[in-house]
Amino acid sequence: MATPPPVVAYVALGSNLGDRHGHLAAAFAALEKLPGTRLLARSGLYETAPVGPPGQQDYLNAAAELSTTLEPLELLDHLLSIEQTRGRIRRERWGPRTLDLDLLLHGDRRVSDPRLTLPHPAMLTRAFVLAPLCELSPALLLDGATLAARLESLDRSGVRRIAS
Repeated sequence: MATPPPVVAYVALGSNLGDRHGHLAAAFAALEKLPGTRLLARSGLYETAPVGPPGQQDYLNAAAELSTTLEPLELLDHLLSIEQTRGRIRRERWGPRTLDLDLLLHGDRRVSDPRLTLPHPAMLTRAFVLAPLCELSPALLLDGATLAARLESLDRSGVRRIAS
């Protein structure tokens, strides 16, 4: 069977437990090693206020642009495995985590599966996702507007770029 042509996929990265910088660095390194996948670009790091239960530390967030031949659910399985290697435990919705990897876009695929919805259903309302993503592809059109235009419409007061 022939290998499918690669598509561009985008992944959001976040961490607010333990060595946040180390978790994100390890995730970028792991993304580079995925089968049929190349890391095309990575955003800078953003420190952001947490969403969810009170008492959490601030997050470090970033985004990755990949070229991949993996199907969306295959890529998702790899992302979940990377999270587990960094000690991710799912206790509560929007709770603190060592590493969170969200598949945002997989080419122009639309997926509605119990495990995965693409495009990511909340990405356009979250400045902590769009700010790093716009570094990589500000002119990308999604549902009739560029990512940069979507970001301009959001409150970015809790999002600050801290490193490249």
